Amino acid sequence: MLYFSLRRDILNHKDINLLSFFNCSIICFLINIYSDKHQATLKYLKDTEVNLNNILIMTGDFNIRDNDWDSSYLHHSTSADNLREIAESFDLELSMPVNQVLM
Repeated sequence: MLYFSLRRDILNHKDINLLSFFNCSIICFLINIYSDKHQATLKYLKDTEVNLNNILIMTGDFNIRDNDWDSSYLHHSTSADNLREIAESFDLELSMPVNQVLM
């Protein structure tokens, strides 16, 4: 049985939910992020030294339009670079949906 804990002791930000659970005596994390149109939460994460291992997934509403994941958008965003840098610091990679949904 898995027991999840909200970890405000590690990341205490109103727009970040960090959940931990144990898997075979190893602590793992899931992180969900909301970043407003000013990218305040991403700036917070970039400027805050968080030393976490075993983040399995980082999800959220990052409010970033970029041509890397939206082919109808013709521009590149520096915020996308910041998101990638944060993901890399957690040893994560960008995952693209297999079936794109047109909006």
